[in-house]
Amino acid sequence: MIKAPKGGKVVVKLTVNGIARDVESSPLTSLLHILREEVGLTSPKAGCQQGGCGACTVLVDGEPRRSCVLAVGGIDGSAVTTVEGLAPDGLLSPIQAAFYERYASQCGFCTPGFVVAGHALLARNPEPSREEILGALAGHMCRCTGYVKIVDAVEAAARGEVGEERVFPESRPEEPEVLVPGSPA
Repeated sequence: MIKAPKGGKVVVKLTVNGIARDVESSPLTSLLHILREEVGLTSPKAGCQQGGCGACTVLVDGEPRRSCVLAVGGIDGSAVTTVEGLAPDGLLSPIQAAFYERYASQCGFCTPGFVVAGHALLARNPEPSREEILGALAGHMCRCTGYVKIVDAVEAAARGEVGEERVFPESRPEEPEVLVPGSPA
């Protein structure tokens, strides 16, 4: 744990999706704020801001954590992985491909948290039971689905039932940039 001078900022060293970063911040600033506002990653979402909905879930040293309630000063030197870090070289990870192929996303707001939690489960236990999947996803809220397709996607990823073509679609030059600075996306 880093101790900041009274009212001061500290430099926190993090590795975010494989890239070393030095972040100057108050040690009590949430990791969610750092990821979205300082690093520019938009997958962790600001849902309930109380750690209850799971939309902000990221991996910290391989473990799923709620970034909205995690003070950055307590994770100095840690490795943080978001959904963007699960897909090296433009390929979808098996869990991402399963969510895509099984239509497990509706509006997409909660999806990054579910994907990260599912990824962490499969890293710990490549052959989880349905009950273990439900336990790993407990506390993640989705207002659009009945969770059936989400659980089905995690089960499909565990069984290896994802297509070989797991490449992000190429954007075309004529497509407009859809990320609006300051948007919740």
